[in-house]
Amino acid sequence: MTMPKIHCLFEQSGTFKNEFKKLGYDAEDYDIQNEFGETDNVVDLFTEICNAYDEKPSIFDRINENDIVMAFFPCTRFEAQIQLWFSGKNYGCRNWPDEKKLEYAMDLHKELHEMYLIISKLFLLSLRGGWKMVVENPSTQPHYLTTYFPIRPKLIDKDRTMNGDYFKKPTQFWFVNMEPHGNFVTEALTYHDQKIIERTHSKTERSMISRQYARKFILENIVDRSIEGVVICLEKGDEDGFNERGNQNHQKGLTNHPDGALGRFNE
Repeated sequence: MTMPKIHCLFEQSGTFKNEFKKLGYDAEDYDIQNEFGETDNVVDLFTEICNAYDEKPSIFDRINENDIVMAFFPCTRFEAQIQLWFSGKNYGCRNWPDEKKLEYAMDLHKELHEMYLIISKLFLLSLRGGWKMVVENPSTQPHYLTTYFPIRPKLIDKDRTMNGDYFKKPTQFWFVNMEPHGNFVTEALTYHDQKIIERTHSKTERSMISRQYARKFILENIVDRSIEGVVICLEKGDEDGFNERGNQNHQKGLTNHPDGALGRFNE
């Protein structure tokens, strides 16, 4: 079995792409921005998704059933703060007159509707095309997709700092045409000083994920040990860094999530 090519959508930092490459995968980034000089394909992914759904030429024509798409879909219209804007309770609009709140909420709802259509089309492209896909989004509640999306996430990380990230930021992952492998990784983590989302003003910085979190996530959930050529312990250099968990979900920090999803919780 040949190694899949990895297509990282909505990633311009190269974080996951480069960790995949360290493990021997061919990987590329796709995004409309290129602030880090890591975006291999500078494209409007919303347009590409809609074109592919309408059976027009798009970047998705180059993806086959052996490939894996990892999509960090924009969350700005799905995440918890959006509910405060709709209700007029967000700090930025709480003193607005009712007329302005209603006009703004109407425009906001149009954008939310458009984003919902696009992410739904992305899922349908994967389901119909047969290629594997992982989609990431925040899990802080209330989250629009938690309530109104018919496909449930397979993995929920309640505290990313436990897996080497800067932010605690609860995060959910959908797996399409694949399951998280559940591999047991014993590599030591270097814990960072925790960053607080509310005190981080840069949108780009808030969306960043650390390299070691990306590596651990890939080793645990994406890597298929049956494929020859995957470099399991690039940094450790021994086989002790990667062991099979098999179907044992009840490991340290892991439990079954309601609706059948596998979630990561603190002990």
